[in-house]
Amino acid sequence: MEPVKKTLVWSQRLNVRWSDMDANGHVNNAAFFTYFEQTRIEWLQSIAAQTTPDGHGPVVKKTSCTYILPVSHPATLELRLYLGAPGRTSFPTYSEIWTTGGSPEKVAEGEAVMVWVHRQSGTPQPVPEFLRRLMPG
Repeated sequence: MEPVKKTLVWSQRLNVRWSDMDANGHVNNAAFFTYFEQTRIEWLQSIAAQTTPDGHGPVVKKTSCTYILPVSHPATLELRLYLGAPGRTSFPTYSEIWTTGGSPEKVAEGEAVMVWVHRQSGTPQPVPEFLRRLMPG
């Protein structure tokens, strides 16, 4: 299988909160989806694409996470967001979560399929050119 073509568009650090942990003493699985969401939203806001002036923006069609290593508090994580090749109205995002420090390790990776929609009608719209320019061909 050929590797997925993707382009890094955003990276940020996040401090794990005590409340992110579960009874097993590590970050709860659901918190990883919140980390992915936070990264996507901050990137979209940075390029003024969460909701455009003409009322368009992305919605999540599907999302997944592969857990690689447990994480416990306290920890600082690096969250990376990549874009894949777009379709007509949708595009994939790929996320990675890494530990920080001496020997960084990948602790999780995720994927979300985003659909570009008109916010009022909810109808899918073509992915705009300004986003396509950020994505691999």
